[in-house]
Amino acid sequence: MLQSLSPRLVFAGLVILAVVSMLFARVYLQGFLGLDACPLCMTQRVFVVAWGVIALIAVIHNSQGLASRLYAALCCVAAWAGAAVAARHVWLQHLPEDQVPACGPSLDYMIENLPFEDTLSIVLAGDGNCAEVTWRFLGFSIPEQTLAVFCVAILVSLWQSARDYPANGHTDR
Repeated sequence: MLQSLSPRLVFAGLVILAVVSMLFARVYLQGFLGLDACPLCMTQRVFVVAWGVIALIAVIHNSQGLASRLYAALCCVAAWAGAAVAARHVWLQHLPEDQVPACGPSLDYMIENLPFEDTLSIVLAGDGNCAEVTWRFLGFSIPEQTLAVFCVAILVSLWQSARDYPANGHTDR
C-alpha cells in the first residue's frame, strides 16, 4: 500500500504538515493565546519552513528516482537540524531552576547590534526565556510537540529516500 504512493503525494504530505505546524504556531499560539516565540522557537520555525519549501519544490518538480531521493534527503537534513534545536529547547526546559541560563537581549536587538555569528551562537545556546514552559497540550510543552513533528518529518523523509518507487512512475493521476 505505502509503496504505491507517488513521491509527489508523500512530499505533499510533508508540505501539509509544515503548513499546519506554522498555522498552529502563528494563529493559535501567537494569535489566540498571545504567546511570544522565544529565539529557539523562531529557529525551529525556520527549519519547519525550510523542510516545507523543499517539499513544495519537490511537489512542483514531480521528480522520480534520484531527484526525489535528493529532495527527501534535503527535507531530512532540515528536519534533523530543527529536531536538534527542539531537543536543545526541551533540555533547557528540563534544567533545574538554578542551572537555567540568564535571560538575554531580544532577538531584534541582537540582529541589529551584534555580528551574525554572535547572534547565531547566542540564539542556539538559548536563554532563560527559552527555559520557561508557557503552555502544554496533553502534558507536552511546545518544544516537545515540535520535536515530535520533526521526528515524523525525519521518518517520512528517510522512508521517502530509501523506498522503491512505483514501476509506472506516476500513480497520482
